[in-house]
Amino acid sequence: MRVAVIDRDVCRPKDCGRACYRFCPMVRNKVYAVRFEEGEEKPTIVEPLCTGCGICIKKCPFSALSIVNLPEELEGECSHRYGANAFKLYRLPVPAPSKVTGLLGKNGIGKSTALRILSGESKLNLGEFAEPPDWSRIIRRFRGSLLQEYFTKLSRGELKTVHKPQYITRIPQLLKGEVEEVLERLDERGKMRYAVEVLELQELLDRPVEVLSGGECQRLAIAAALCKEGDVYIFDEPSSYLDVRQRINAAKAIRSLLGEGKTVLIAEHDLAVLDYLSDQVCLFYGKPGVYGVVSPPQGVRAGINIYLEGYLPSDNVRFRDEPIRFHIKPPTPSWVSTKPLFQWSRLQKSYGGFSLKVEEGAVHEGQVVGVLGPNGIGKTTFMKMLSGLEKPDEGSVANPEEVSVSYKPQYVSTDYPGSVEEFLRSSAGEEFDSPRVKSEVLAPLGLEEFLERDFSSLSGGEAQKVAIAACLAKRATLYLLDEPSAFLDVEERLAVARIIRKTAETWGAAALVVEHDVIVQDFTADRLIPFSGTPGRNGYASSPTGLREGMNSFLKGLGVTFRRDPSSGRPRVNKENSQLDRRQKALGEYYYVPSSGE
Repeated sequence: MRVAVIDRDVCRPKDCGRACYRFCPMVRNKVYAVRFEEGEEKPTIVEPLCTGCGICIKKCPFSALSIVNLPEELEGECSHRYGANAFKLYRLPVPAPSKVTGLLGKNGIGKSTALRILSGESKLNLGEFAEPPDWSRIIRRFRGSLLQEYFTKLSRGELKTVHKPQYITRIPQLLKGEVEEVLERLDERGKMRYAVEVLELQELLDRPVEVLSGGECQRLAIAAALCKEGDVYIFDEPSSYLDVRQRINAAKAIRSLLGEGKTVLIAEHDLAVLDYLSDQVCLFYGKPGVYGVVSPPQGVRAGINIYLEGYLPSDNVRFRDEPIRFHIKPPTPSWVSTKPLFQWSRLQKSYGGFSLKVEEGAVHEGQVVGVLGPNGIGKTTFMKMLSGLEKPDEGSVANPEEVSVSYKPQYVSTDYPGSVEEFLRSSAGEEFDSPRVKSEVLAPLGLEEFLERDFSSLSGGEAQKVAIAACLAKRATLYLLDEPSAFLDVEERLAVARIIRKTAETWGAAALVVEHDVIVQDFTADRLIPFSGTPGRNGYASSPTGLREGMNSFLKGLGVTFRRDPSSGRPRVNKENSQLDRRQKALGEYYYVPSSGE
């Protein structure tokens, strides 16, 4: 089945004279496949009449329409649809008692929709958005499956759900008072002290919620969910804004719910965290913003490997052209110029009771250097000193040549009063029209589809991709990117990693990337700068070092080891005090596992 889909944020019928309607062959036959309802500015595709001829796509000057293939065999399995020509979700994840069910898929593919349905916040309509079915029809639809009992209890109010939402930046508007007061007010299970300890919230207890950072809000949201009484606990992207240590601690806290027989669902883009947390996974595939299909539950290792391979045997569907692979050993560095491209002396910076010391270092042509460390340890301050936005108290950033720097900040503002294209042009200048930018930056990030949209209307993930493009589209000697994977899904994160490496190679430039996702660092970096110290008090950064040495130094401070999956090569977190964990710690190899011959 082929269906036309409208991106209503891009469609501008007044500017094109409704070309999609005027040229539709069905209109000539007085059968309105494309029509404008009275009082509506945007067109509507009448799906039973649309032949999928593609004429409307060719005539639309804004690329607001597309033709997509929907799997016909799933037409009877539609779980939810938002409206005419709107997103459609096929099937649902199946929660399992006393297990963590992970959801893995692209952004805009239906994960948050599925979680809202399972939490009871949205009532599924089985695709009948005009006349939604009642609970009896919904329950009858899922008879014979675990979802029948689930929705029966949910409809009767016998199932209490606790939902940790995706966007935790709204928490300061929702919760008022100091952190301790908020947790005491929400503590229905007597778990406040445990949550405070495992999530390291002791120093935040006397702070007002409105002054918390993104990572602090995330930990507060997880703690609040753990304190509330429920049967089903739902966590939507719990690792956002958290550093590696905090992600592992959050995973341990969430898994503690299983000891009480709770059912847990989690949507997560950090593969290492998802692997560590989950007992089973449901994969989402399809066309973002158009339709999503949920796979049957898979074993966590097999499910993640299927996702990386891009082929789902149970549905006989290939949803990615090429599999994703990781290097088992540190990559052999290619030839590197002996002449530094950018260097700095020993730096010191102090303010507000915090002090940072950075050892001297340099980056060379074609290098990508990863920056790893806890939150509040000085990584962003270091990047700002290299960019020239802040001056060190001691030391200097010395450029052996005329060096231009392009900087992507940690937090992306959407206050720009223009379109995405205007924003990118203001940053990249004439370089924006070059074939390189279109083929190596815009296309891999999928930005060509919404260049006409207002920058202020973008979601967090869309704004992040535009900010990355603005940084990398500019021709520079040094590229600085602070947490580029925030809000991005797995494939977008790996696409960004490829673009960073390609940009550095193309221009003979260098890049420094602050990133908490260890797998993304593994995919991106040639060398590492590990940060250590006490968050909020003092930070220390070494000179750039090799991947093996840098990972060992960083992970040793966390007491965490990784093994490698034999099929895909992806890093997997070892269970604490497992046989492999103890062996690797004894060898001093926390990340790249030595073979038997080494």
